[in-house]
Amino acid sequence: MVRIIMHGCNGKMGQVIGGLLQEDKEARLVAGVDVFDDGHNSYPVYQDIWDCDVEADCVVDFSTAAAVDRMLDYCVEKKLPCVLCTTGLSQELLQKTEKAAESIALLRSANMSLGINLLLKLLKNAAGVLAPAGFDMEILEKHHNLKADAPSGTALALADSINEEFGHAYTYVYDRSARREKRPEKEIGISAVRGGTIVGDHDVIFAGPDEVITFSHRAYSKAVFGKGAIQAAKFLAGRPAGKYDMGDVIDAAE
Repeated sequence: MVRIIMHGCNGKMGQVIGGLLQEDKEARLVAGVDVFDDGHNSYPVYQDIWDCDVEADCVVDFSTAAAVDRMLDYCVEKKLPCVLCTTGLSQELLQKTEKAAESIALLRSANMSLGINLLLKLLKNAAGVLAPAGFDMEILEKHHNLKADAPSGTALALADSINEEFGHAYTYVYDRSARREKRPEKEIGISAVRGGTIVGDHDVIFAGPDEVITFSHRAYSKAVFGKGAIQAAKFLAGRPAGKYDMGDVIDAAE
C-alpha cells in the first residue's frame, strides 16, 4: 500500500485525486496540505507542509508555483519521492527541481494523462516514417474558455516530441494570418481553440500526398490526470534519486 501526501489537497485536482484514492486498493491518502481547509476531508490536513508528521511513501503536488519551494525542501529533508504536477514554475524553481532530483526521486510531466504520454511515444515513430515521406505536421488543441495560456503545454510537448526525432530541425508557427507564402517544409503548425468547458482535446495531423493520418486524444474529465498522478506515485515510491517522467511509468507498465 503506497501512502500518499496530497500537496494542494483542496484544489480541484487534489479533490479529484482524493476521490480516486478512496476506491484504490494499492494506494491511500494519509494526509493533505492546503492553506485553505474547512475540515471536510477524512484525512488530516495541514496548512504548512512542515507541520505534517505523517509517515508516507510519496508526495503528489497539485498546488501553486508559490508553494512548490517549501514542498521541495520538505521532500528533500524527509527523503520523500515527489510527483510534481504544478506548472508555471520559474527558472529558479526549475533549477531547484534539478537539484532536488539529486537527493530524491522526482517526476515531472507537462501532462499526467497516461494516454497523452503514450501518444508522445507513438508520435516519434510516426513522424520518423511520415515526415521523410512528405507529410506536413499540424497540431490543433482545444480547451475551456477559462484557460489563459495558449498554446497549451501539452500541445508544445507533442510538438517537442516530434521535433526531437529530427534534432529540433523544425520551427513552430502559431499564426499564419500575416503570411502570404507557401508553407515551408520544416515547420509544425500549432493552433488553439478556447471555448465552453472543453477539458482538453489534442489532434496531431499528418497531412501527406492524397492521405491524412490524425492522432487524437480527448480528455472528458480531470480524472484522467488524477489517475496518471496516482499511477506515477505508485511507480515512484521506493525508486532511487533521479529525474523521472511519465514515459518511465509507461515503460515500467510495458
